[in-house]
Amino acid sequence: MASLPDSAKEFLLQGRIGHLSTLARDGRPHVTCAWVGVDGDQLTIGTLFDQRKLRNMRRDSRVTLSFEGDEPNETGLVPYLVVDGTAEVTEGGAPELLQELAYVYLGPDAGKFPPMPDPPPGFVTRITPDRTGGVGPWAG
Repeated sequence: MASLPDSAKEFLLQGRIGHLSTLARDGRPHVTCAWVGVDGDQLTIGTLFDQRKLRNMRRDSRVTLSFEGDEPNETGLVPYLVVDGTAEVTEGGAPELLQELAYVYLGPDAGKFPPMPDPPPGFVTRITPDRTGGVGPWAG
């Protein structure tokens, strides 16, 4: 387990959409976008319904997440963060996590999220980083 650098946490708390890559049954990559939270040195994702990404992570817990910045740095490159890690999917807690993430991704005035009465408990995925890289202060 690698600790998540503070610079990476700050970058993620700006509401960067995560590009989550999991491995399909036949070994091909499956990529989807997700809101991603930070909890200590772990990354968190809330999912209301059982989806392909969850089935993939239950079968093979290896994942990669990437996040892109907005503005070029002093060398002209746009910062980006890549996190290789190990995922653990647990049942329950998704509506609460998604509400927290709505304030980051939709803004401090975000209303009830998910916008449905009595949402299902869903699933929370916790990703423990094994390695970070990319372009930015988090790249070793």
